Amino acid sequence: MAGVINVSQFPILRTFSRRSSVPAGIRTSIPATRPSSSETPPSSGATTAATRGEEQEAAPSFAAPAGFKTPEPKRFAVRPDKGLDVAGAALALFFRLGTGVFLNGYSVSFVSKDEIPADQYALELAGYKVKETSKLGTRPEQPIMIYEFESCPFCRKVREIVAVLDLDVLFYPCPRNGPNFRPKAVELGGKQQFPYMVDPNTGVSMYESDAIIKYLVDKYGDGRVPLMLSLGLLTTLTAGFAMIGRMGRGQSYIPSKLPPKPLELWAYEGSPFCKLVREVLVELELPHIYRSCARGSPKRQILYAKTGHFQAPYLEDPNTGVQMFESAEIIEYLTATYAA
Repeated sequence: MAGVINVSQFPILRTFSRRSSVPAGIRTSIPATRPSSSETPPSSGATTAATRGEEQEAAPSFAAPAGFKTPEPKRFAVRPDKGLDVAGAALALFFRLGTGVFLNGYSVSFVSKDEIPADQYALELAGYKVKETSKLGTRPEQPIMIYEFESCPFCRKVREIVAVLDLDVLFYPCPRNGPNFRPKAVELGGKQQFPYMVDPNTGVSMYESDAIIKYLVDKYGDGRVPLMLSLGLLTTLTAGFAMIGRMGRGQSYIPSKLPPKPLELWAYEGSPFCKLVREVLVELELPHIYRSCARGSPKRQILYAKTGHFQAPYLEDPNTGVQMFESAEIIEYLTATYAA
């Protein structure tokens, strides 16, 4: 039912304990063992029965819009009616100097076509193939969970480090007036502040973008915070300026139907095309597993092997079976399928 979150629908949320333990040496901005009011047991059998009945309600049924056809991917093409949108989203590249486009330790070299097999992802330029490498740290077994929204400079900082470290994240969008995940974040953490991170791999949960960035680079990187994320107030200001071209988008809730399963988006923070899709996912409050695939990511090869093509964004919707490229058409699909 739209407007009510059924935690049992999301297995990853279900496994997270509200009394998360924090390993020694990790400091969070909230007490790790803070009990929430939702832990109070039902006071009557009638309440328990009602809850059980709600859990047994059939999940809403979703299908692709009538007449839907999967679009053919068009590389480096901008649909004419989306030119201004893409240009506005691309301003972030200037203000953030490309942070979120490349992985940690990214390097590039030009090699002969024969050096990289035809079934391996690689760009071709002037008769050569581009060989890209990067340095990855420890990989988390489960996606990290982050409660955030698109039009927030502090949230953008965290999304940039997610791209740099090539992490998979389960994003719970928290747009203004959103009925599901904004209240859930308050219930879990105790205050309305974003971003809020929960790492189910360690039990750590925390607020504060700079603290989250430091935690992620220590746990899943090489311990060094990238320059453009280590400049204090200047980092926050430029992250705010990065949103000028899309002011207010990805901020406020648009009534929608909550799907039983999170969507899956292959994308990266530095792409203006991916940003446009993310805005709509946030406004519709659609939870999504984010397969970060910035330049140098080995996940580019995974997607290439899976589809015979690499292009971001790429959407997989387990609720309808739809799999598709092309940002403009993804936005239309999401709106037609999930807007109330």
